[in-house]
Amino acid sequence: MSSPLALPILDVDLEQRLLARMVEAEEALFGHVESEAPFVTKAARHLMEAGGKRFRPLLCFLASEAGQGGAARPDQVLTAACVVELTHLASLYHDDVMDEAALRRGAASANARWDNLVAILTGDFLFAKSSELTADLGPEAVRIQAQTFSRLVEGQILETLGPGAEDDPLEHYLRVVAGKTGSLIATSARYGALFGGAPEEVVTALTAYGEKVGVAFQLSDDILDIASESEESGKTPGTDLREGVPTLPTLYALRSADPADARLVELLSQALTDDALHAEALGLLRAHPAMAQARAYVVREAAEAKALLTVLPEGPVRTALEAFADVVADRSS
Repeated sequence: MSSPLALPILDVDLEQRLLARMVEAEEALFGHVESEAPFVTKAARHLMEAGGKRFRPLLCFLASEAGQGGAARPDQVLTAACVVELTHLASLYHDDVMDEAALRRGAASANARWDNLVAILTGDFLFAKSSELTADLGPEAVRIQAQTFSRLVEGQILETLGPGAEDDPLEHYLRVVAGKTGSLIATSARYGALFGGAPEEVVTALTAYGEKVGVAFQLSDDILDIASESEESGKTPGTDLREGVPTLPTLYALRSADPADARLVELLSQALTDDALHAEALGLLRAHPAMAQARAYVVREAAEAKALLTVLPEGPVRTALEAFADVVADRSS
């Protein structure tokens, strides 16, 4: 029987504790974005009401369970969980403007429902709210949040600019993913462990775990975008390919110097708005060794993430974290 949570939780007691904490977080999130101006509240709650897995606050709560007692601060863990989710939501408003997205989580994006200016300012409002909450957690949390936000923005800038003439495109892309996705997931785990009263070595290990599993999760999406049929993934296959968005499999394929890959490299080096060319590129890429290379990279990242968990005692928390890394590796297969 699968867990109703976004992470695989097999222990019933742990699952119930996390479910209760997620209910608290959901109520708190809606309260934190309430404004004296009704329209601001409506715009800020727009994506929140559209749903989402709330993976980042859940990881924060799970990491707090790795604490050893005594220094645990459940109220601060809740605040930290709200900080990471509000930061994530804020980034989505800005991403949708940059991507000119019409939909987010099955609903109209804020920029489509209103306009770009409203979407940008709503994102700014949510970033401000997350910063306000971070201040309640003390100077160390403020420093962590500032560093995380810096990496998020840097990742977005690097993605927008693309690799320079002297940059390796694959290394550039991995740096983008680490900044845009890995950094906030790492902070989610770090906050949970920190305010859950975990020892320093556990905080350090879970921070590194969060970064690796976050990057691996994003990269597995790259693979699924190419490998999955629409009825399996819920999205049109090859969307990133059509839009010219660099992903792990395409970047591996573009490195090929094999003359037999000349046609694929040619296709990947141009816009694939034509349906026939897009279908040809998708077929060639699915059969290319680049897919196996990409899967191997994700599996290595997930394995390295699991290896970091040896600082934790065996038990439900470690099992849940290991299971999530396994899910990330398996979903790319």
